[in-house]
Amino acid sequence: MVIGKGMIGKRFGSYENDDRFVIFASGVSNSKNRIAAAYNREIQLLNQTIEEQKDKTIVYFSTCSLYDPEEQRSPYVVHKKQVEDIIRSKCKRFCIFRVSNLVGRSGNPNTVLNFFVYHIRNQINFDLWSNASRNLVDIDDMFRIIDYMLQRELRTNDITNIANPSNYKVSEIVATIENR
Repeated sequence: MVIGKGMIGKRFGSYENDDRFVIFASGVSNSKNRIAAAYNREIQLLNQTIEEQKDKTIVYFSTCSLYDPEEQRSPYVVHKKQVEDIIRSKCKRFCIFRVSNLVGRSGNPNTVLNFFVYHIRNQINFDLWSNASRNLVDIDDMFRIIDYMLQRELRTNDITNIANPSNYKVSEIVATIENR
């Protein structure tokens, strides 16, 4: 079962009829969102899903931003931590994956790469911090890693980080996009 129709939900479409897992890929995709109702909707859907799917492994996508000291109080990070706590306390079987910045085809204008591409293509100025870097992970690479782990029941009832071993300077990312 797959809950969610965004980039992650679509990529995990092969799990739609797999009775062992609930791929919970529905929720707040904009890390800058400050609207409490959006976060509350995800928690309500999660609680309902946990109640209705007690015998399945809940697979949840959290964020590596939990490790960023500057983001600790952001509504998004506070929410992700709350959801992780709910899952750990209510689910018999779960896998939580803390993912860095996903890259892939998506209609979501709030992903790091889509933000840059949109602004560059439309010649819209944006602030670029000279020392900023981002950790990018391709959606297909993330899928392969998680699929491998789920199929082998690795790291069940645990939290696993999915990140690139390298960070990229934002100035280099932007320059690469501009040169394409």
